[in-house]
Amino acid sequence: MRPIDGIVALATRTDVAGGKAMGNLFRDRADAGRQLAHALREYQGRGDLVVLALPRGGVPVAFEVARALHAKLDVLVVRKLGAPQDEELAMGAIATGGALHLERSVLRELQISDAQLADVIARETAELARRELAYRGECPPVPVQGKTVIVVDDGIATGASMHAALDALRSRHPARIVVAVPVSQSDACTAFEGIAHAFVSVLQPDWLMGIGGFYVNFDQTTDEEVRACLAAARGWEPEQGSDSAG
Repeated sequence: MRPIDGIVALATRTDVAGGKAMGNLFRDRADAGRQLAHALREYQGRGDLVVLALPRGGVPVAFEVARALHAKLDVLVVRKLGAPQDEELAMGAIATGGALHLERSVLRELQISDAQLADVIARETAELARRELAYRGECPPVPVQGKTVIVVDDGIATGASMHAALDALRSRHPARIVVAVPVSQSDACTAFEGIAHAFVSVLQPDWLMGIGGFYVNFDQTTDEEVRACLAAARGWEPEQGSDSAG
C-alpha cells in the first residue's frame, strides 16, 4: 500500500490544559461530523465511496460525513481491550473478522499475563458479536472491494481501535483507505503510514489526554442511536444525497 498522502487539518493546534481544550471545539459528535465532512469535501459525490463508522461513538460523526458526501454508511465493529487495572487504558483492540491489534508496550509495562489477556479477549469477542447482531441484524455488510473507504471515529487517542479496524478492513480489499477523525494527536498520522492512503484530522493538539475534552457534549452513544443512524442512512439515496453537510 502506498504511503499516506498527508494530513488535512482545519485547525492544526490548540492550547490545552489538563487534557481539555481552552474553549471546546465541537458542540457534540454531530457538529464534529459536519466539520470533518468539510475537511473531506474533495470526496463528495464519488460513486465508489463508502463511509465506515467505528461504533459506538464514531457512528453519529460518520453519519454526518456520509450524508454530506452522498456516500453509503456502514459500521465496522471494534472493541477496545481494556487493561484489567484500568479498563479505559487500551492494551489492544479486536474487530469483526478476527483482527487483533496489541499495544505491546502497555502489555509489558503492566505485566499482563497470557491468561489475563485471553480473558479480556474472550469477553470482548462476545460483546463484539452482540453488537454486530444488534447493529446490522440481517443486513449484509456494504461491499467495499475496489471502493474508496473512509473510516471514521470520534477521535484517536492510542489508535488501537483504528489499527484493528484497518486490519479487518484490508482483508476486504478496498482500493483506497482514508482514516478520518475530528481530533487526534499531532503525530497520529505517522502511526498509519503504509496502512492508510490518507489521514484527515480536524484538530491535532500537541498533547491529548482524552478526546472527550474537545467536546462540549460527549455523552455515551447508545445502541439505539447507532441503529437509528444506520436506519436513516439506508433510507437515503447516496447518488443523490443531501444538498449540504448541515
